[in-house]
Amino acid sequence: MKFFTLHFIGLILLCSILPGQAAVRRHKFVLQESSHTRLCTNKTMLTINGQFPGPTIYARKGDLVIVDVYNQADHNITIHWHGVKMPRYPWSDGPEYVTQCPIRPGTKFSQRIVLSDEEGTLWWHAHSEWSRASVYGALIILPEKRNSYPFPKPHAEVPILLGEWWNSDVQEVMEEFLASGGDPNVSNAFLINGQPGDLYSCSRQDTFKVTVEFGKTYLLRMVNAVMNNIMFFKIANHNVTIVGSDGAYTKPLKSDYITISPGQTIDFLLEANQPPSHYYMASRVYASAGNFQNTTTTAIIEYKGNYTPPSSPFLPTFPDFNDTIASHNFTNKLRSLSNKKYPIEVPLNITNTLFFTLSINLRPCGNNSCGGPFQERLLASVNNLTMQLPKTDILQAYYKGISGIYETNFPINPPLSFNYTQNFVPRELWRPENGTDAIVLEYNSTVELVFQGTNTVSGIDHPMHIHGYSFYVVGSGFGNFDKNEDPKRYNLVDPPLMETIAVPRSGWTAIRFRANNPGVWFMHCHFERHVSWGMGMVFIVKNGKGPNEQMLPPPLDMPKC
Repeated sequence: MKFFTLHFIGLILLCSILPGQAAVRRHKFVLQESSHTRLCTNKTMLTINGQFPGPTIYARKGDLVIVDVYNQADHNITIHWHGVKMPRYPWSDGPEYVTQCPIRPGTKFSQRIVLSDEEGTLWWHAHSEWSRASVYGALIILPEKRNSYPFPKPHAEVPILLGEWWNSDVQEVMEEFLASGGDPNVSNAFLINGQPGDLYSCSRQDTFKVTVEFGKTYLLRMVNAVMNNIMFFKIANHNVTIVGSDGAYTKPLKSDYITISPGQTIDFLLEANQPPSHYYMASRVYASAGNFQNTTTTAIIEYKGNYTPPSSPFLPTFPDFNDTIASHNFTNKLRSLSNKKYPIEVPLNITNTLFFTLSINLRPCGNNSCGGPFQERLLASVNNLTMQLPKTDILQAYYKGISGIYETNFPINPPLSFNYTQNFVPRELWRPENGTDAIVLEYNSTVELVFQGTNTVSGIDHPMHIHGYSFYVVGSGFGNFDKNEDPKRYNLVDPPLMETIAVPRSGWTAIRFRANNPGVWFMHCHFERHVSWGMGMVFIVKNGKGPNEQMLPPPLDMPKC
């Protein structure tokens, strides 16, 4: 098999692997400010090794990857390895003031990325303020050397990273919307592999292209690195076969479109079976509420052969931008591969039952001066608690027994029951409380967590992500969750194994996982504006009794606050 070495990937350090033996792979990440041009605009932005998107890391299942992160910019930074469980080692997980203090300018941190059962496409990104708008890249985990894919060997593999571009400084965008209390300014374009595509005249010559041969099959590994939107994706005149998501294999699913949430990855096979020509692969937003960028980003599938290419490639048609049913139906069709070689272990006897409401909120401003509805400040919450990040990271406080940094009384149910999905929720229910709270879980306990969307202020989807864990998505639906009836329809046979799941607008999603990874783990919405507004909380998983059931000690070069 060959791998496309794309212009944005740069040098990839690959080590040989001895049979039956995991490798240690080492990379150097240099955070720096570098100049990049899109949409006829040149600006300086934070990058890793000067690349946008950043370098792709290849590893094999079970490897140890060491990334030496050098901060040569004038911003604090953290790097999160999205979807990597980091067994017993939360120290390199990355969320700012949750598991680490930021890497300050002029300092270095060697992050140990401990791979375990992940296999497929994951990614890495900055996890401090809004730096991930430009600091991100793919993390591709190949099967162990002795194993192959559970699908026919593709002719080649291509990473596809969906991102976006602001003509202005994204840090200023963040600071302005947090100061105003309103919604952030939308970006100027979406991107495929760093390029907006040839629907933008200034970028036509740089449009990303994939060259294919008729009759051959290609594995495309897609990451949604967009900041605030779920995305639809299609390839004109072609169906695709989904074979993986979030670092786990799925039953093959044929579809003419894909819905992918921020933080999520989708692996799919493209069979080059159409008349040789040029075809657009394209992506546009799915948005059930809020402001959004309503343009289409494109790349080109270019067949080899002797033919006259069209003056304009064929462009796919999309579901409507607010088609919640289309978005939910795609995600709801995913199933775990669930066979002898790739078994699943859905927890059946649940010891912790959690019910989390996900809400957009409002809080009054002085002199009614904020930019949100009714001149109030927009916030977000889980169980009506808006998370306040401390200035000492929670993991250090937990490990060292430092008091006063966080509480352990996060509510396992919302403080008040109401009709969460009615069209108009009374305004007195829009007010959140502040908190830095965690839920403590016993080692090896089993968890069922139901996410319930609410329509306070405005109902919207929420792509929820849990650090340190993958989870089984056992059910979802619209309206208010019915604890007596809805569990009867759970899929406990082959539910998808994911680490980011979109909770549908005016609906609910149920997940299950086993708390067997000790440490401090962040849970949050992956819409960047929502986590900035406070839609997050923390799980603390206690040590088990055995020596291999306990959190490992911190590295000596752990960043200090």
